[in-house]
Amino acid sequence: MDVRQRLAVNMKRLRKARGWSQEALADEAGLDRTYVSGIERIVRNPTITVIERIGSALKCQLGELLD
Repeated sequence: MDVRQRLAVNMKRLRKARGWSQEALADEAGLDRTYVSGIERIVRNPTITVIERIGSALKCQLGELLD
């Protein structure tokens, strides 16, 4: 599994564990819902800054998103 697939799987898992929709995560991270959707569908290639914002919103370490 490549890093974008791992990010997508982990991001979706952590988001759902909090009971959040993609829109809720996007709001918390200051992103557009379609961008969050694109990351989860592996059609977007987010920067490390965006991944950090997602990690902050989910209150997790970046390693949890990328491992």
